[in-house]
Amino acid sequence: GASRGIGRGIAVELAKAGGQIAINYAGNAAAAAEALELVRAAGGDGFIVQGDVAAAADRARLVAETVARFGRIDLLVNNAGVAPAVRADLLDAGEESFDRLFAINLKGPFFLTQLVAKQMQAQAPDAEGFRGRIVNVTSISVYTASINRGDYCMVKAGLAMMTKLFADRLAADGINVYEIRPGVIATDMTGGVKAKYDKLILEDERGITPI
Repeated sequence: GASRGIGRGIAVELAKAGGQIAINYAGNAAAAAEALELVRAAGGDGFIVQGDVAAAADRARLVAETVARFGRIDLLVNNAGVAPAVRADLLDAGEESFDRLFAINLKGPFFLTQLVAKQMQAQAPDAEGFRGRIVNVTSISVYTASINRGDYCMVKAGLAMMTKLFADRLAADGINVYEIRPGVIATDMTGGVKAKYDKLILEDERGITPI
């Protein structure tokens, strides 16, 4: 999930440190190409690999192509994610949106992490003694309830627990696992509700708005 938004920003920052990056995207090839240009302009290098993290075959190909290109994987950033297609009240939410969010936002990262962790276990430690690092991008929705997008809150809470589980499992292997919980970030995903949140933030004297 590095073609747009938070993922693109992470890719560019890693490029500034000289990183070689596999830019994964699901459907927007033009955005992925732009991200690769920005990565190279920032001093890094990389390549583009299309794949839906919800699909087992795509996850396997993503890992295989990355290892074939770079020889190892030092960092996995689980950033791929989608918002509900329709924000529905908790009592009216449907299964289609629920299944879609859990497949892309939780099942995909879980099994991708599983694959990458096994690759990292087989690698020699780096100069700092680590075989790899994994970062899960979750959300303040981990702990802040939004009753019109309960499915999103639940998958992010699931990712938070996934972070703890893999951190416990992989610590002895020299693989550290971290979680980042962003608040409201101006990206394509939040574009549809940007005006709403801007208004709420301006109206709040403290400048803090629950999500």
